[in-house]
Amino acid sequence: MSRKRNLPQCSHRKKHALSCSSRAELQFPMSSLDCVLPEGQYAQRLSSYTPVFLAGVLEHLMAHILELAAREARSSRKVRITPEHVQRALNNNETLSRLFQASSVSRGAEEGAEEPGAEEPLPEAGQ
Repeated sequence: MSRKRNLPQCSHRKKHALSCSSRAELQFPMSSLDCVLPEGQYAQRLSSYTPVFLAGVLEHLMAHILELAAREARSSRKVRITPEHVQRALNNNETLSRLFQASSVSRGAEEGAEEPGAEEPLPEAGQ
């Protein structure tokens, strides 16, 4: 009759390395922010929590903007969010419009913005 011994079991399995972003349950890359922050000369010393906080703020801001843009897309009966929807969402929200007043969205709802398929054909080389 064989008995199991009451010896401590060693697990030799290697634990998977977790990134800082996954440890903080964030989608934004904290390591990239950690590299970029010292280059900006914002302060002589930065806390190790600075990229964590900044990534959390950016993620929250992007989620809010995407939610507003999704509402704009739904109101115009579209499935995909386009830069025009993002631009309209930013312009319709007073706080976000003040925050982004000095920036522009590529191919957004600006005067003179062309539709992607509305380009003029190029003249042929022989003419």
